[in-house]
Amino acid sequence: MYIVIIILPLLGSIFSGFFGRSLGTKGSQLITSSSIIVTTLLALLAFIEVGYNNIPVTIDLIRWIDSESLNVYWGFYYDSLTVSMLIPVLIVSSLVHIYSIGYMSHDPHNQRFFSYLSLFTFMMIILVTANNYLLMFLGWEGVGVCSYLLINFWFTRIAANQSSISAFLTNRVGDCFLMIGMFIIIWSFGNINYSTIFSLAPYLNSNIITLIGICLLIGAMAKSSQIGLHVWLPQAMEGPTPVSALIHAATMVTAGVYLLMRSSPLIEYSSTVLLLCLWVGGITTIFSSIIGLFQQDIKKVIAYSTMSQLAQQLGMMVIAIGLSSYNIALFHLVNHAFYKALLFLGAGAIIHSVSDNQDFRKFGGLKAFLPLTYSVMLIASLSLVAIPFMTGFYSKDFILESAYGQFYLSSIIVYILASVGAIFTTLYSAKVLYLTFLTNPNGPLITYKKADQGDLFINLPLIILAILSIFFGYLTKDLFIGLGTGFFSDNSLFIHPLHESMLDTEFAVITLFKLLPFILTISLSFLSLLLSEFFGLFVIKFKYTKLGYNLFGFFNQRFLIELFYNNYITDIVLKLGGQTTKILDKGSVELLGPYGLEKSLLVLSNGIGSLSTGIITSYGLYILIGFFSYISLFYFSFIDGNILLLLLIAIFTIFNKTSNEN
Repeated sequence: MYIVIIILPLLGSIFSGFFGRSLGTKGSQLITSSSIIVTTLLALLAFIEVGYNNIPVTIDLIRWIDSESLNVYWGFYYDSLTVSMLIPVLIVSSLVHIYSIGYMSHDPHNQRFFSYLSLFTFMMIILVTANNYLLMFLGWEGVGVCSYLLINFWFTRIAANQSSISAFLTNRVGDCFLMIGMFIIIWSFGNINYSTIFSLAPYLNSNIITLIGICLLIGAMAKSSQIGLHVWLPQAMEGPTPVSALIHAATMVTAGVYLLMRSSPLIEYSSTVLLLCLWVGGITTIFSSIIGLFQQDIKKVIAYSTMSQLAQQLGMMVIAIGLSSYNIALFHLVNHAFYKALLFLGAGAIIHSVSDNQDFRKFGGLKAFLPLTYSVMLIASLSLVAIPFMTGFYSKDFILESAYGQFYLSSIIVYILASVGAIFTTLYSAKVLYLTFLTNPNGPLITYKKADQGDLFINLPLIILAILSIFFGYLTKDLFIGLGTGFFSDNSLFIHPLHESMLDTEFAVITLFKLLPFILTISLSFLSLLLSEFFGLFVIKFKYTKLGYNLFGFFNQRFLIELFYNNYITDIVLKLGGQTTKILDKGSVELLGPYGLEKSLLVLSNGIGSLSTGIITSYGLYILIGFFSYISLFYFSFIDGNILLLLLIAIFTIFNKTSNEN
């Protein structure tokens, strides 16, 4: 069963990719979708067997690297963390496959699309189930390559090409640091397997652990789109909407969070790394939520909510990791996968029905035309802003409480930042719902005439995800984060005894600070709706003032970070590369290489050619010198080599000068 979970998506991808023409569009859709659905059912069985019964499973297939210094197997390990990650990955992937049957029905390249989707899922499964860092890195790189292929699926579009390259190159920064961390691990531990590394971690120098942890954190920051390495995430919206749902909800951006959770037995011994995680998550939360408030592309708003929710759904997860609350981070990751996939697929249903327009300012009044989409988007948004008793409420607010419950300055500041970020998240969620569904129609009449709810393949995944976005958090909260839960008793998530704070969070945090984010969220969301409905003219006038124009432009252009990168990093590197090429490759290398060799040979050939004088006495002298040299060879062997070389050069110069005079 455990091998089948890994192999089935790969087989579906191979059949669809290599035999797609023979199978046809429907055949490829059937094979890939059914293989993912069967894999999902098997993963649910594995969740019960491994998670509930606490029976970890280890599988060593074949020896991969066999040397005196390092032995690596193709090995897989199923524990409670692995099976918990497989649930959102495979459920979301299977629903995305079903959704894509309807969404991509008119695309001529269905076979290639479904092949990429299945390959993406396979690589994520490899990443999650690997029992060593090297095999995990294979899945890590595979996920990056598949994201490139899917973002660039419509490869004839220049924007898609640019976005895919941006995503690929930005992630190379994180990959570079992750590789450095792996090399340090091999040098320090002499092994790459999780079990060996985690068992020896307490005995390693703390500075080395800190260095490894920082490298892993930077790798996770790139993959999970944290501040500084976030620029690829909104550009990934150039791919088809089902791809965006898969990347943001279940695969690529959650891979970085998984890396940190899997490495918890390592980074728990470095307070520096935990503090960095805390601050990176907090800053990313407020940063991304402010940017999301000023976007007009419906997919980009949801993309920045991913940053905010992975910095408050990634960031919140990273905050939770910085607080050593790994089980809360995992619980939030699983919850986030369902309502974020619902947001993206709902946005895709809107875009699909309004002639592929993504600017929600041109929507309005769609509630009457798309009632089901409005309902599921409302459910997803309520879960996103953590309205009580929705799925997001049970994990997101608990992270905020954990931050305050640490009772030291950094955690309280991060609590404030994350709370403000949660407020902005509520504001742009209300903005999207209001402008898309509730305002007067703002688009052309023909757009509304063509608007329809879509077929069963589009609507069924929306309904399933809506149900999960309502009930999943309530049904599983005691399993993941309940006091005394034994779900992670297999030590898949390790918390140092000094970092335990669950009881403090539960009982020591006063009720006011537990309710404060919710109160501010609700009150300010109503305030934003009032401003939009009754004081819209005031808001418009402010936007046209110099201050309002500059503020809006600054935030709409994402704090001008891309401009800074282009002007002060990319351009400088390109200019440095040009100068390096001019000085080294075009200069000294060519001078010493082809041009220098050519000139040297020309000088030598001219010197030898000048010996041909056409005078018989010169030739007689050459013969005499040759004969003299031959009979004197024995005596020259006793002369110092440098003196002999100087003597030969002097003789050659004299004869060359004599030849020129003649």
